[in-house]
Amino acid sequence: MSDIKESPKEVFDSMVAGWYNFRHYTIFPKELEEMASRWQKGKLLNVGCGHGADFLPFKDSFELYGADISDSFLEQCRKYQTKHDFHAELQQADMRHLPYEDCCFDDLIAVACLHHLAGNKEQIRALNEFKRILKPGGEAFITVWNKHQKRFFFGKKEVYVPWKSNGEESLRYYYLFTYREIKKIIKSAGFDIISLKPEDQYKGRFREFSRNICVLCRKPNE
Repeated sequence: MSDIKESPKEVFDSMVAGWYNFRHYTIFPKELEEMASRWQKGKLLNVGCGHGADFLPFKDSFELYGADISDSFLEQCRKYQTKHDFHAELQQADMRHLPYEDCCFDDLIAVACLHHLAGNKEQIRALNEFKRILKPGGEAFITVWNKHQKRFFFGKKEVYVPWKSNGEESLRYYYLFTYREIKKIIKSAGFDIISLKPEDQYKGRFREFSRNICVLCRKPNE
């Protein structure tokens, strides 16, 4: 591994103003609607919730909770809740140290956040937290960036991706996964994998070149 370091909280705080308008709605509408239909109701945690766009498919039938490392994003999430008429209980937290009791959530989503952790050891720490707070049989929907997408195919596994806002540039750390690797670490954390596939918007012939990898996994019944 290189000596590249994961982004500090301040990097995500600096992105907030521009990000709220740039990505006002989820980029995984079909996947999240399918999860809402599959799960139907219950206590749902959105890990790395950002400004809250991924809550929308769940807002009418679920008891909603959100955690994010950036308190600035959580402020935007409160604004987003008011605009879209829903409520979620929010906590500022690192996904490796979630402030919730064991076995307290029915299901969770973690959209585009696990790949901001540097290395498999830290990623498995987060996955272990996901498993700890889920009830037996609870499911997690997780998305990460794919190393073999065209943009990064010939590059390194760990990269900084720039974000420009108000004339300033922030560099976000990304760990890029392959299908084999994300499958391995999710199983290492003790989850059963239900599905492993590209995002719905990907229309390529081979899943290995999709931009995102979407994983649905389950905590085994104890």
